[in-house]
Order: sequence, then C-alpha cells, then structure tokens
Amino acid sequence: MLTRNSSAEANLLKVIPVIDILGGKVVHAVRGRRKEYQPLRSRLCSSTNPLDVAAAFRKLGFSTLYVADLDAILGGKANLPVLRDIADKTGLELMVDAGVDSLKKAERLLENHVSKIIIGTETLPAISLVSEVISQLGNEKVIISIDLMNSQLLSRLSTASPMQPMAFLQGLQNAGVTQVIVLDLARVGSGEGVDVHFISEARRKFHGAVFVGGGVRGISDLLELKKMGIAGVLVATALHSGAISVDELRQLKLLT
Repeated sequence: MLTRNSSAEANLLKVIPVIDILGGKVVHAVRGRRKEYQPLRSRLCSSTNPLDVAAAFRKLGFSTLYVADLDAILGGKANLPVLRDIADKTGLELMVDAGVDSLKKAERLLENHVSKIIIGTETLPAISLVSEVISQLGNEKVIISIDLMNSQLLSRLSTASPMQPMAFLQGLQNAGVTQVIVLDLARVGSGEGVDVHFISEARRKFHGAVFVGGGVRGISDLLELKKMGIAGVLVATALHSGAISVDELRQLKLLT
C-alpha cells in the first residue's frame, strides 16, 4: 500500500491504460456522455474487441488494465466471461468497475480473475457496503472511485444535502479504505488537463493510495501528478491518439 509517509513509494507513479466496454465492444469515452460514445478508433489497435485491445496494451509493456464495464454500470449484465478471458490470456492485472452494489457482485469479479474491485460512488447504494466488502475480501482488493461530474459527487446515497467530495473521502479513510480513485467524468476524453487543485487537496487529506482519471493531456500532466505522490493515472484518449507515447513512458520509467 502506498502511504503519504513513504518517500520511496511517494515518487512511484503507474500509468494504467483504460478500456470502456459498452455493448460488448470498446468505446471512446468522452465527458461521461455515454449515449454519445462511439466505437474506439486507436493508433494502437484497429479492433474494438476488448481482448484485442487489452492484448495490444500488454504487448506494449503495460502490466495493469483498468476496465469500466459500462454495460454493468448502467444496470445490465456484467461482461464476466470477457474479463476472465482478458485476465487469463493476457496476464494483465485487472482493475474493474462493473457497477458493484453488493458483496455478491464483488465476489463474482474475483471469481473471474479480476485483481482489484472498483466500487464507484455512482453505483454505491450504502456506505455500509464499503465496510462489508473490505471486511470480507480485504482492503488490498478494494478501490473506491470518487466519481465526479463538474466537481459534484455522483452518488446514490441518500443524504439531506449534497455530499461534499472531501467529506466523503474522509469518511472512506475512517472506514478503513486504503485506495481511492479520483475520477472526473466531465474531463474524461476531453484533453483539458486534470483538476490539480482538487487532486492536491485529496492527496493531502487521504493517507492511502490515490489514483487519478480524467483529462490527462500528455507527459507534463503525468510528471506533475508524480510530484504530488499520486499512485497511478488512468489514461485512455492520450494513449490512443498518440499524445502520450509508450517510448516516452519507458524513458521516464512510467511504464511498469
């Protein structure tokens, strides 16, 4: 586990490629407007088959893959056979958001060879689920995604007033969560850059590993996040467009 007090680990940043699956195919996610998502067009792979895209990333030297199973997140059936196939045939460590809203769904992901379960605030029905999943499966297997849209927390939780992201983050830490993702859906696929102010504040307040997704433009963003002690960065568009090259990542020791 990365901690703020570990200087050796504080400088470690992992670039994690992303695939978004919708209708069983890989799509290009832009600003969280899921009805407008189009099939992926990439310099790295000509296919929209999830296994083909994952295999392309593995061949380039990546060891971890983040998968957003939008079919499951939107209330449909999870692509479990696809996830298992990717894990078994590529050897990639999978971090998967498949709309987990119960312990049973979390367990099914592990049964299908997913390495880390992402529980997004967008689909989290109750904060008690976080404690339950951590208790049963271990906090090393669980990452909570702070899903944001225009700086507002996307959440199903019933509260008297809109929940503030930083207050929620503090609550997660108190509940024993050791890994979080700050995912800014409004910036996904936009190339507008990351929200440095919010991420910096989140990094100060949360003592575990902080991953970031949404808006990465290029190498300069990665280096800035590395200085902040971010554990990993989720990247899709910048890789597929060539804005970030694998050669650059290798030279900077960001490809692990």
